[in-house]
Amino acid sequence: MSADSATQNLGKIEHIVVLMLENRSFDHMLGYLSLEGGRSDIDGLKPGITNSAEGRDYPVAHLAATHVPDPLWDPDHSSTATDLQIGGGKMDGFAESYRQTLIGRHVANPDPGLVMGYYNAADLPVYDELAREFCVCDHWHSSVPGATWPNRLYALAGRADGSRDDKPAPPIYAMNSFVRHLDAAVVGWRWYSYAFGTLRCADHQYLLQPRDRFAYVERTKLPLDVVLADELLLDPDSASFLEDAARGQLAAVSWIDPLFKDFNLAHAVSNDDHPPSDVGAGQELVLLVYNALASGPLWDKTLLLVVYDEHGGFHDHVPPPAAPDDDEVQFGHYGVRVPALVVSPWIARGSVGHELYDHTSIIKTILTRFAPAELEHRTGLPAVEHWLKPGHPHYMGKRVAAARHLGELLTEPTARAAPSREQLIAWLAARHSDRAAKLAHTPVSFHAEQTIFTDLQTNMLAAEKHLRDHGLPPGQP
Repeated sequence: MSADSATQNLGKIEHIVVLMLENRSFDHMLGYLSLEGGRSDIDGLKPGITNSAEGRDYPVAHLAATHVPDPLWDPDHSSTATDLQIGGGKMDGFAESYRQTLIGRHVANPDPGLVMGYYNAADLPVYDELAREFCVCDHWHSSVPGATWPNRLYALAGRADGSRDDKPAPPIYAMNSFVRHLDAAVVGWRWYSYAFGTLRCADHQYLLQPRDRFAYVERTKLPLDVVLADELLLDPDSASFLEDAARGQLAAVSWIDPLFKDFNLAHAVSNDDHPPSDVGAGQELVLLVYNALASGPLWDKTLLLVVYDEHGGFHDHVPPPAAPDDDEVQFGHYGVRVPALVVSPWIARGSVGHELYDHTSIIKTILTRFAPAELEHRTGLPAVEHWLKPGHPHYMGKRVAAARHLGELLTEPTARAAPSREQLIAWLAARHSDRAAKLAHTPVSFHAEQTIFTDLQTNMLAAEKHLRDHGLPPGQP
């Protein structure tokens, strides 16, 4: 498809919704499609793939549980660990990296083979349905061979903050996000979250932005800790993603943050898929978002992207290629492949995007569709004049300039009707029934201080405290 045709395809879309989850690799979550699902068109798992650790081979295998035992089993995904896992392109260091991590944390009965495991259709029914009905991108790489925040920064700002690792808590950055360009072009956007919008951490311009730009994902089902703290402060008329979608009031761009925190209060669990989270909770969130769009009045005009920030230390077999970048010494390679599903009525059923994408493709898609002039690299006086626009937008950099956008995937001549979701809703109802039964027979714990948090959750707690201490009112996400 020509570049002009791909760009014209984006004209079919009036709303882009991005849901970025946490820390899973492509093979770990979607590799089963080729291994078990008969999808030879997808570059997924194949029989015989193994990694070795201390002389023992660990082959890829279906995981018996949909979660890891506890936070101590969270694989290391720092830059040093990721370099070992990639092994110079051999992709043979995942089990050894995990072995070192588990031993270093004094985990009893460590199993390095867990990172070689994968989930399948029974574990991930929502993804199985979306892969069958829409598009899987099987060469979507994380932007950085490293940790969470550098990858999220590339998705927001087209670059990181000089490191492939997270900043020590609190993770507060002063990056120039793509949202500044939307403001300069007077394009609407809204950030949805369960606690606070991650944009506030990434771009200091929005640290205390008023509530009309930020909203909760589902106002009536906030985490219990938020409800207990903010119950009297929440505006009963404030919008949520579910309400905006149902009313046809979505902005041009919607970004959705999952629930990162897990206090084990009333069995409320994080749904970001960051280990030790149960991936079933992530499936519920994806279904919530997908169903809200598919049942709403904006379906024919919407593109939903479900993607992960980075691989989380889990195995993938495809070596990350070299990447164009303004800092090729530090960021001259993409990271490990991550799951990516593109959902839209304009996408061919069961299609596959084989081209190379990374998180800067999100920025490229959004700006190409809604503010193409903002992709220009201005110099001299025009650059100064542009900087004087709302938000002081900056050029997004070489990585964004080179990125592909998603217009080439919108190949259908007419919008398709939303597929039936009855089976998925029945699956969700069964999960809710099981949860209700568990709640009825298990005491509710209110001792959050006894919970072991992951590094991500610790950082998010520190970020929220920083934001509240610096003036973000309770009751505002």
